[in-house]
Amino acid sequence: MYGGRITSEERWAISTYVGVGIAVVLIAGGLYFFFLSQKEKKETTGFDPNRPVPSDVVLKHRLKAEEYFVVREGGTQTPFQNEFWNNQRTGIYVDVITGEPLFSSLDKFDLGIGMPTFSKPISKDLLVENLDTSHDMQRTELRAKRSNAHLGHLFPDPKSPTGQVYSVNSAAFHFILKEEMKGRGYEAFLSLLENK
Repeated sequence: MYGGRITSEERWAISTYVGVGIAVVLIAGGLYFFFLSQKEKKETTGFDPNRPVPSDVVLKHRLKAEEYFVVREGGTQTPFQNEFWNNQRTGIYVDVITGEPLFSSLDKFDLGIGMPTFSKPISKDLLVENLDTSHDMQRTELRAKRSNAHLGHLFPDPKSPTGQVYSVNSAAFHFILKEEMKGRGYEAFLSLLENK
């Protein structure tokens, strides 16, 4: 720079440096967000009993509004207007919060009430039963033991092979198809789907 004027070559050099600097910042930012999303995906894929249960603040952002309403606010979905009420595919139903397998499709049966219904859970040790006296009724509420997610209710029913029916909300679960279980980190649970 002579006499305070910028030559065209100096302008070109400055533009190049600024452009390279912006490109480096954008690439670094892109890589950061890519790895952050991969970390979150890994944290929510499969079931890891050592993974901490996310806080309600995290869940409010991670879950769909209806899922949060059901699992954290004790909501109930509309019969016949929920994702899994008539699902007949083979797989497992996992907690929408932790990914823990709670029900198997082999224990699902159609009670005709428009909600997913099961004769039994994978293990009763995975659930907590509480007295629910809301809506002027006396029912047994079902919650996932690990995540404390509201799942639905337990009722006596002579049509069920066990004499009980676990009526749950679709929004409390993700469904993992048998064919996808290995790739999604559920290979250890494939034995649950062997024919009885």
